[in-house]
Amino acid sequence: MQVQRLFLSPGHNYFGHHGRAPGENPTREVKELLCVAGRGIEGDRFFGYKENYKGQVTFFAEETWEALCEQFQVTDRGPEVFRRNVLTRGADLNALVGQEFEVQGVRFLGTEESRPCEWMNQAFAEGAHAAMRGRGGLRARVLSDGILRRGPAEKGSPGHHTEI
Repeated sequence: MQVQRLFLSPGHNYFGHHGRAPGENPTREVKELLCVAGRGIEGDRFFGYKENYKGQVTFFAEETWEALCEQFQVTDRGPEVFRRNVLTRGADLNALVGQEFEVQGVRFLGTEESRPCEWMNQAFAEGAHAAMRGRGGLRARVLSDGILRRGPAEKGSPGHHTEI
């Protein structure tokens, strides 16, 4: 699995907003994320949300974003609109449900598909909610502390969630 891009959002835009307007919390692209076992990603909206929370980190396939862009002829929306944390390439994310796996030395447990919500029609394109069923990404628990970095892991790089 290649880590293509990383995203962090300190606040909720859709979660808990049913029947109301979405929030306006930014999704920031970052160079790295600090993963904390049992808690999630430091600085993210779900960090320490509740014990054993299934969505401490979310993964989304770049291939899916590209296919959706082509299907809906979208050229002005990046993958950050899906509000997933890790954009991957070359991995079958659905196959990781129920599996322990490792990315750049950080261990995760795939818990379930990151099912798309109705907000995807507004955030990306009308029809995106239905088109994403079965390919909305992966929700996972963080099993070990570590840092995820965009692209190949850099040895000895200090810090965490450094903004681009």
